[in-house]
Parts: sequence; C-alpha cells; structure tokens
Amino acid sequence: MEQQFNFNNELSGKIALVTGGTKGTGRAIAERLLQAGATVIITARNEPEAPNKDLHFISADLSTPEGTQKVVREVFSQYGKLDILVNNLGGSETPGGGFAVLTDEDWEKSIQTNLLAPVRLDRGFLPRMIDQRSGVIIHITSIQSKLPLYDSTLPYAAAKAGLANYSKSLSNEVAPKGVRVLSVSPGWIMTTAAAKMMERIAQSSNSTVEEATEKVLQSLGGIPIGRPAKPEEVAELVGFLVSPRASYLTGTEYVIDGGTIPTI
Repeated sequence: MEQQFNFNNELSGKIALVTGGTKGTGRAIAERLLQAGATVIITARNEPEAPNKDLHFISADLSTPEGTQKVVREVFSQYGKLDILVNNLGGSETPGGGFAVLTDEDWEKSIQTNLLAPVRLDRGFLPRMIDQRSGVIIHITSIQSKLPLYDSTLPYAAAKAGLANYSKSLSNEVAPKGVRVLSVSPGWIMTTAAAKMMERIAQSSNSTVEEATEKVLQSLGGIPIGRPAKPEEVAELVGFLVSPRASYLTGTEYVIDGGTIPTI
C-alpha cells in the first residue's frame, strides 16, 4: 500500500535542533520545522531579536568546545533525545583583500565556526541517534565550496568545502546504522548578514554597496534566475529533506543557487 503523509504534522513527536536559528535562514528553517509539528530548539550566542515562545532557545557559542557541550547537555537533559539536527550556523567576518590580509586568527575563527562546530555537535548527538536507529543530520554548506570568492571569504569557502567532504564521509558510516546525513548548498541568500558583508566589501574596496554587490554577482558569474534566494526557500528544501518523504535520501549535497554554479 502506498504510504500517506500528513505534510502539516509529519514531524509530530520529533525533537529538532537548528543552530544559528535566531535569524536569517536558521530562523526560517526553525519555523518551517515548527509548522510541520516538531518540537524545535534553536541556539545562538545572542537571544532572538523577535522571540517566538514556541522555539526553545539555548544560548551558546558553538565556535568553542564548551559551547557545543552545553547544548548537547541541555538538549538531552530537557528532551532526552534528538531526532533532527540542522547544522546551519556559519558565516564569514573576515576582511576583503585576498589571502595577504588574512591572519591565523581569521582562519581559525572561520574553521571553528563553519567546520568544527558541526563536527562537535554531530559527535555529541550521533551516538543516541544510532542507538535509536533513526535520525537526520543536515549540514548547511555553500556553493563557495566549489566557487570560492577569494577576495572576501577565502577561509569560509575552505571550511565549507571541508564540511561538504566530511558530510559525505559521515553519511557512508552512519547510513547503515539508521541515520541519514545530507548537505544543503545554498548560493546567495538575501539575509541581514549578506547585507553586512556587502558593506564590509564596499568599505575595504572604497566603493559603494551597490558596486560591491555587482562585484560579487560578477564573481559568481551571475544568478540566472535573477535574484538571491529567500531564506524561506532554503527552509522549504530542508523541511522536505528531514521529513519521512525523503527517507531514501542520504549522502547527497543539494544545491539551491538559482542556477549559479555553471556546471551540469
């Protein structure tokens, strides 16, 4: 008999954690999972600017081992398990100007945030997922893992490339144990963080924000669909991938970039 799904309540009874879930794409993902019936926990360093009483907030700096340990400890203490982990936290605060202006600190900060934070969280939550023989882990990577912007986000791109490679390897190990691991690779998403990055590039290059934006578009080769993604569009893809409808999908990177990557 064909399996039937209730899309509006398909995650009922599931416990989900979304990192970087207080704003931007993370917030959109958290709200999408909440709409599907999940109990949703969000974590970030700072409290949400617009609190939602239905999103359970844990304050933590996930770029540190102590921060990830705190989140793992509190999730298990309050909820006893985790069914869905969306490693959305990421970003770049490095200056523009290419490799020569980047310090060891710039590199270390990007790697801690974009690669080691999800690695540590996976290590904390995976054993119980394996014990229950179910769970889904999503790694939010970036098209910069294949199309790096050397002028402004070189460490970020390198860390995301590492995350994509790690994600594929992890999926091969844990899929036979009942846990699905996937990665989602967005292109340019129009968030507050993206706007701030344009401001930094403009400042470092003595140009306007509009000129900096055009420069980034040119470096990407343009976006055929004609605009950046909306956070809600990325959230919709994640909502599908963590659902029972995607039960045969694992080990794959799903690109959502409006056609930016110029390959087949």
